[in-house]
Amino acid sequence: MYKYHKPDNLAELFENAVNRWPDNNLFGTKNNNGDIDWFTYRDIGTRIDNLRSGLASLGVKKGDAVGVIANNRPEWAVAAFATYGLGGQFIPMYEAELTSTWKYIISDSALKVLFVANDEIYHMVKDFPGEISTLETIYIIDSDRENSISELEKKGETAPVELIHPDPYDVAALVYTSGTTGEPKGVELTHGNLTSNARGGAIIFPDFCREDGRSVSILPWAHSFGQTAELYNFLQFGGSIGFMESVQTLGDDLALFKPTFIVAVPRVFNKIYDGLWAKMNDEGGLAKKLFTMGVNSAKTKRELARDGKSSFLTNLKFKIADKIVFSKVRERFGGKVEGAMTASATMNVEVAHFFHDIGIPVYDCYGLSETSPGVTMSCPTAYRIGSVGKAMEDVRVFIDTQYGDPVIGDGEIVVYGPNVMKGYNNKPEATKSVMTEDGGFRTGDRGRIDEDGFLYITGRIKEQYKLENGKYVFPSSLEEDIRLVPEVANAMVYGEGRAYNVCLIIPDFMVLEKTVAELNISSDPQDIVSSEAIQKMITDKIKASLENKYGGYEIPKKYLFIAEDFTLENGMLTQTMKLKRRSVLERYEDQIEKLYLKN
Repeated sequence: MYKYHKPDNLAELFENAVNRWPDNNLFGTKNNNGDIDWFTYRDIGTRIDNLRSGLASLGVKKGDAVGVIANNRPEWAVAAFATYGLGGQFIPMYEAELTSTWKYIISDSALKVLFVANDEIYHMVKDFPGEISTLETIYIIDSDRENSISELEKKGETAPVELIHPDPYDVAALVYTSGTTGEPKGVELTHGNLTSNARGGAIIFPDFCREDGRSVSILPWAHSFGQTAELYNFLQFGGSIGFMESVQTLGDDLALFKPTFIVAVPRVFNKIYDGLWAKMNDEGGLAKKLFTMGVNSAKTKRELARDGKSSFLTNLKFKIADKIVFSKVRERFGGKVEGAMTASATMNVEVAHFFHDIGIPVYDCYGLSETSPGVTMSCPTAYRIGSVGKAMEDVRVFIDTQYGDPVIGDGEIVVYGPNVMKGYNNKPEATKSVMTEDGGFRTGDRGRIDEDGFLYITGRIKEQYKLENGKYVFPSSLEEDIRLVPEVANAMVYGEGRAYNVCLIIPDFMVLEKTVAELNISSDPQDIVSSEAIQKMITDKIKASLENKYGGYEIPKKYLFIAEDFTLENGMLTQTMKLKRRSVLERYEDQIEKLYLKN
């Protein structure tokens, strides 16, 4: 009889899962008929065994690096766990990335074997083996030729190699940071880092971590949040994961896979919230009245409950709105979602309350690649909207107040625990600059901890700046709230050393379609952003949304409307959808300077 115990390495984590739930569905992909093809734990386990043996036949051994350039898919996990089972290091890379970045990562990590998603990527990297001394072979996933992953699996099937259980202190993966302020850094995450962090998450979500639990994979596994919170976490309880086809098909994919739990970023929920209000404003009439009644009654209901009170009329209004309107919102998520987890930025309080009220509580957590990534988590039993939760199992958070504001009692967040990285690959000085002498990791984020142990993020040390008057501004908070205006797709606030803040605005052209038609404006994006009527409407809405929440010095005085969004492709966003502020400023420097000229 197989005896289960808590694994401290990823090879054993998957081995345990196959032994406990061999016939459970693990991965689901959408086929050409719009149905789901499911692969069980046993199916994937067999492929891992075969690929591990195939890699061994190529000479891959303990400490060697194997990489992949692919979006989330079954083969991503097969390649990862095959590598772990040989004691190797796995190096994931994004499909939507610059070729020069791939080349840097492959060289820096001393990659030996590379898997790529398709022929298109293969043709972009096929010359790398002749240019990078360590890279020996490239295999294609979507192929049936000799250099395909399937052929390597067939080769491995004929010469089985037993898996090994790596030491918890062995490096399992290098997760490369997005490089917002320089070249990417390879974060060395050990088997112990990743397994302890996945276990810590499962401990505080026992109601969600069960065999019938299901996720729709939205976040890239090339980032540690997607890896740990979804892939490694779901393996601990026999759950299943369906693969989103694309961001554009997410609505259909949610309806198809019917997840019980979603791992995402706040932007996903912000866009849904914005979309709902835009739709209600567009439809008007009874639909908008019911929606508004539901939102207002939910708020009243919540406030009364806080004081131990209730109201029959309020409850009735909410029940009517829930049955007619909010139930449809839940159906858009597949109808079975019980909760969601977000990270990368704190959820907007208004948006968080909305989803909690309609029965889809969104739990904020906080972490970084260097912390595997989880540091703190909100959960059903410890939940405070506006905070990012309490420290996870065996993790300690210290606030270094020398980098903070004594009035609010914040400072730099320093993290201690089994989740803290080993270091940055080939960068001892960079490692030394972020590690304390007693093993803590300096996050570069500012925060405060309340009397009950809840952490609140107050800013980013590198992003905060002073205006000419000496007052501090935290642009990311302003930007999050500006993006909640339905007509705004994206925004960036700037004002370092200046007399006032300015803001770059990318309108949401889909939301503006009706207004543009009514104003008889051309549908060309450049004509829309040049329209004084559109500019005034949006800036008035932005100012109204900010005036009761921010000081007058924080609210932008002037606005620059641009037609091109910030994207991965134009180099304005990182892979985790964070702004590359330096790149944006360089691109629009002349236009920004004009905003500071005296009229």
